[in-house]
Amino acid sequence: MFESISSTSHIRPMVHADLLLVLGWRNHQDVRRNMFSQHEITLIEHQVWFEKTFQDPRKHLLIFEVNHQSIGFVNFSETGSGGTAEWGFYTAPDAPRGSGQQLGNAALRHAFFNLNLQKICGQALEDNSRSIRMHKSLGFKQEGILCNQHFDGEIYHNVICFGLLRNDWQTNS
Repeated sequence: MFESISSTSHIRPMVHADLLLVLGWRNHQDVRRNMFSQHEITLIEHQVWFEKTFQDPRKHLLIFEVNHQSIGFVNFSETGSGGTAEWGFYTAPDAPRGSGQQLGNAALRHAFFNLNLQKICGQALEDNSRSIRMHKSLGFKQEGILCNQHFDGEIYHNVICFGLLRNDWQTNS
């Protein structure tokens, strides 16, 4: 469905018209299995989340586009003062190979230069090797492991914590 990745990519704010698309991506089994909350989200849950989050100036819901086609979602949640935020992201299940890396670079550029953040924090379940590799390839440093932090209803999982400072990212990008 998607063409190859080109240099015409950008980040834009998520709007109401994106709700069904993002919900479809989020509920896809390939995305959902790597999330902390793995249940299938209802449209009403999704709408309530969007309305609540959309009103909060410290939360930034973003869509990643390539050639005017939406292929990924990113969110930044500012945590306290000083320009620190947690992030989450995923690409469309049928996005071209390499889209995640391009999404990550565009999102970090947006976070550090448009949102003026100083530090981005991320977390990944220990068995989500793709997310762990992506964090490391974007320059994140592993800051810790939260042992048995997440219970999925059957077993406990370790959570890997990552951090990236703006100065470190500028040096490596």
